[in-house]
Amino acid sequence: MKKRKLRFLSLLLTALLAFSGCSAANSPNPDAARDPQQIQMNVMGDAQNGAGGVMELEPTADSGNADSEAANSEAVVSGTASHAEISAGLEFDSEVLGEITIPAYSGQAYTAVNNNVPFFDPAAYDSSSFETYGELDPLGRCTGAFACVGIDLMPTEERGSISQVKPSGWQTAEYEIVDGGYLYNRCHLIGYQLTAENANEQNLITGTRYMNVDGMLPFENMAADYIKETENHVLYRVTPLFIGDELVARGVLMEGWSMEDGGDGVCFNVFVYNIQPGIAIDYATGESRLEGSDSGAAEETAAYILNTNTHKFHLPSCASAADIKEENRETFTGSREELIAEGYSPCGNCSP
Repeated sequence: MKKRKLRFLSLLLTALLAFSGCSAANSPNPDAARDPQQIQMNVMGDAQNGAGGVMELEPTADSGNADSEAANSEAVVSGTASHAEISAGLEFDSEVLGEITIPAYSGQAYTAVNNNVPFFDPAAYDSSSFETYGELDPLGRCTGAFACVGIDLMPTEERGSISQVKPSGWQTAEYEIVDGGYLYNRCHLIGYQLTAENANEQNLITGTRYMNVDGMLPFENMAADYIKETENHVLYRVTPLFIGDELVARGVLMEGWSMEDGGDGVCFNVFVYNIQPGIAIDYATGESRLEGSDSGAAEETAAYILNTNTHKFHLPSCASAADIKEENRETFTGSREELIAEGYSPCGNCSP
C-alpha cells in the first residue's frame, strides 16, 4: 500500500510541479456545489465580443507589458491572437465558480486556479459512477462535461473513429513546426481512457495539439492511473472557456478530486491554454497562420468526387469517378488536406 501511495505522489508531483496541493485548509468550497446535470453555464459577463451561451472570458490590461494592452485589444476586436499576444491575462465570472483571473501564458501549457482546489463540493456526491455532458449552445459549442469516473466507466475495447465530428471552429491546417503536422485535434473534454466516449459531439472541441498532449493528457493519465491502481473514483469536470461568440475555446478548466481518500490521491484545478507555440490563431473562426506571416497555412480549394464506400477521392474528370454508384457518390469542395484528414485517400489513376 505504501508503494502504491508513493507512486501516486510521484505522479502528482510530476504533473503539478510548482502548484499548491489540496489539504484540509484548501478543501473545496461547499457553496460551489452543483448538480452534475446542470452542466451548461450561461455567464452574463461584459465580454466585448457579445453574449455567448457558455462561460465567457474577458481580457484585462497588463501594466507589466507595454505592448500587451494593444495586442490584446486587437484580439478582442478581431478574435485573432497568438499565444504570445494573450499576454494580458483572462478573467471570467460565474455564480458557480466565482471570479477568477487566468494569468497570461508564460511558457507552461497549464496554470493552477483557486490554489489548485476544485470548485465543486465532493461532499455533495457519493462514490457512485456517473457521466454527463452539457448540451451544445446555440453556436454549436460544447458547454462542459462532468463525471464521477470509476473503473466501470473506462473502456474495454479499442477506441473508434471520431473523424465524422466537426466541433465548432474546426479547420484543417498543417504546419511543419507542429508535432504530428496538424494544428488541431478533436479534443475530448473527458478523455476516452476515462469514460470510453468516442464520437460524442458534446464531448469534443477544437483544440491544438499542444493543449491536447502537453496540457490535458498529463491530468487524464494521472486520473486514469490512479483509478486503475486503486479502483477508487475521481470526480472530474472539464469546462471549455470562450470569449463572446468565438467558436474556438481559449482553453479548458480541468478539475479532479479522488473521492474515497478525500483528494489525497488526485486533486487539481487547472486552466489549460488552447494555444500552439509559433502559430497565431483566429479564435472567432479557427483559421490560423504562422506567427510573423501575413497568411495562414495555404490550402488549395478544389472540387472532388468522393466514393463514400471505398473512401477514395477523384478529380471530376477521372474515368473511375464515372463508375461510382450513385448511393456512394458525393461531391466535395475544399482542400485535399482536409479530405486526407477525414480518412480519404487519393485515386491512383487521376492523382488528385
